[in-house]
Amino acid sequence: MKWKGRRESDNVDDRRSMSGGKIAAGGGVIAIVIILINLFMGGDNSAVLNEINNQLQQQTTTEQTVPLSAQDEEMGRMVKVILADTEDVWHKIFEENGLVYEEPKLVLFRNSVETACGGASSASGPFYCPLDKKVYMDLSFFDELQSRFGAQGGDFAIAYVIAHEVGHHVQTLMGTSAKVRQMQQQLNQADANKLSIALELQADFYAGLWAHYNEEMNQMLEEGDVEEALSAAHAVGDDAIQKRAQGHVVPDSFTHGTSAQRVYWFKKGLNTGQFNAGTTFNDLEI
Repeated sequence: MKWKGRRESDNVDDRRSMSGGKIAAGGGVIAIVIILINLFMGGDNSAVLNEINNQLQQQTTTEQTVPLSAQDEEMGRMVKVILADTEDVWHKIFEENGLVYEEPKLVLFRNSVETACGGASSASGPFYCPLDKKVYMDLSFFDELQSRFGAQGGDFAIAYVIAHEVGHHVQTLMGTSAKVRQMQQQLNQADANKLSIALELQADFYAGLWAHYNEEMNQMLEEGDVEEALSAAHAVGDDAIQKRAQGHVVPDSFTHGTSAQRVYWFKKGLNTGQFNAGTTFNDLEI
């Protein structure tokens, strides 16, 4: 994927250098150890207790930071370019359909993050929070995509995932997500899952639509990029994940769609280039 030297989005909040933990200045832990030793030895703890009290009054909390490596910095720039490209494409699509596009924010984090939708860990994978209209990503997910789920990897696999999450943002702007949540409250779990699948497959379609416009407008795609995206889509199908994790599949528990479905809808967006062709809800049997 030809991304270097291209426009970078201003909507990326890179929190990867923040550990998320607080550290206290002072020797409180050491003092407690001294107290325990003194207790067992029959010593006088009054001097140590006075010292602890003084330290507690003076101590401050600081945010622990970890410097980003050169590779981290480059990955951050690539993410900014990909997000900028989704901005350009969706502004164009919305304008063509008489709509105004509102750009989402993208938060890069490590280990855990707090969002308007609640706290989340890296184990959640990339996700979109409709309450704050932000995409959240720990880039270590893409190592797992290869090692655990058997995807090809590559920079366009990252682009596909970002485009998919931005697809959920589009659904929020269009009111689709809110309608789905409202309908799900009135359904049993199996039927509610079907709506979740349709929502996810439409986001895959929107990712394919982004790739179609990207090819038309910017020619950022290189040979093999689409295969990387298809490999990622296939790897995160419910059937592929369940078979890898438990050796069998339970279709009623699917929430994202099968590998074949995810590949199909990505390719439909890529091949048609038609915003209104993402009709993943039409074939539902509820």
